[in-house]
Amino acid sequence: MIVVALLLTWVLPAGAFDTAPDETGREVVVPGTWQIIDDAPVLSPLAVLTVIPRALADAQAVIFFVLIVGGVLGVVQATGTLDAAVGRMLNRFGDRAGLLIFSVMLVFGVASSTFGMAVEYIALIPILLTLCRGLGLDAMTAVGTVAVGYGVGYGAAAINPFTVLVAQNVAGLQPGSGLALRLAIFLPLLAIGFHHVWRYARRVQADPKASLVYGIAAAEAPAPVDHPAFERRHVIVLLVMLVTLLLLMVGIVFLDWYLVELSALFLGLAFATWLLGGLKGDDAARAFGEGAAAMTMTALLVGFARAIALMLEDGHVLHTIVHGLSLPLSMVGPELAAVGMLGVQSLLNLFIPSGSGQAFVTMPLMAPIGEIVGVSRQVAVLAFQFGDGFMNIMIPTNAILMAMLGIAGIPYDRWLRFIWPLVAKLLLAAALVLVTAVWIGYA
Repeated sequence: MIVVALLLTWVLPAGAFDTAPDETGREVVVPGTWQIIDDAPVLSPLAVLTVIPRALADAQAVIFFVLIVGGVLGVVQATGTLDAAVGRMLNRFGDRAGLLIFSVMLVFGVASSTFGMAVEYIALIPILLTLCRGLGLDAMTAVGTVAVGYGVGYGAAAINPFTVLVAQNVAGLQPGSGLALRLAIFLPLLAIGFHHVWRYARRVQADPKASLVYGIAAAEAPAPVDHPAFERRHVIVLLVMLVTLLLLMVGIVFLDWYLVELSALFLGLAFATWLLGGLKGDDAARAFGEGAAAMTMTALLVGFARAIALMLEDGHVLHTIVHGLSLPLSMVGPELAAVGMLGVQSLLNLFIPSGSGQAFVTMPLMAPIGEIVGVSRQVAVLAFQFGDGFMNIMIPTNAILMAMLGIAGIPYDRWLRFIWPLVAKLLLAAALVLVTAVWIGYA
């Protein structure tokens, strides 16, 4: 992609829009002012190499934030709290499959919407597989419950630090702004996901041969998996996480917190989890390192994605691309333009499944395009969220999804048959939300 960006600087005409400060002092493009730059410099092939360290330095605040959050979640995972909490839910609701599926989906959805959890769910797949088999359900139901909660949590995220906060930062928006609408749409979208999974689960309960993985040996019931007992220390860790979540929301909405303050808050969560969660110092440090290491690829993708935009900026073709994309969108009105943005984000997610990385690639384009065609930056961020979150549970380039399918022994083609109707319904609902957001002046 970086090489493609360099080639674009050689092929496309350099150009720029005039910019002017809006009522908040933020520089925005002035529609209709794009013009060619005659004396723009021509980038050398070496720019492919030099732009990467520059981009890593430019995005260092987000990169280190991602690593810190990964480390903190590693410490939480090491306490066994998540495994124990899920096990407690399984024991309590094990004879009521519908309530169990909704409860697990809701918990995972909230965790993804707020803390950005995703990879942590992989370790819980064997537990859910065993339970679903005991209830007469199949592996598809188990993975569907987890994946749909994760996908809706990311798609309708309230304050996900890896997607919403990063995208708003890149778009020049106040972190956490526009929260009310995102909170309002979470449960309706989750209900769409639950209905899809539960309708399938009931068919499998009634007729096991209706399972999409019927006869596939790898997807048969796994050996029983023991989950840790739900102890007092796990309750304490969950309470600490709840307090952290409340502080996170208060800090973002009322105190203008962003990366530095949020990083400090997450580090506080790690220290509290270590002290109250029954971990030894060495174990906590090791868990933090392993959690951060698990986020290394995501962190690097943030830097490499920034390199793409930086290359386009250096070659003065970023505004040229914005101008070209804005022309067809400007002909259809802001409502359909917002839906068009959703389509673009959904397609790009196949190539850039990292939410943070996609935000750095697309928001420098989508934010000014939105201003030109009458779509607010907040709506552009919402379109990014929908395209990233909902497509993540269908695309084969999402490593988290493929790991879940691998553990469950589900072939990708069978998963695609199960999930694509749901993704289509979610994207349709997302399009309706975007049109409504434009109508109500969501900003």
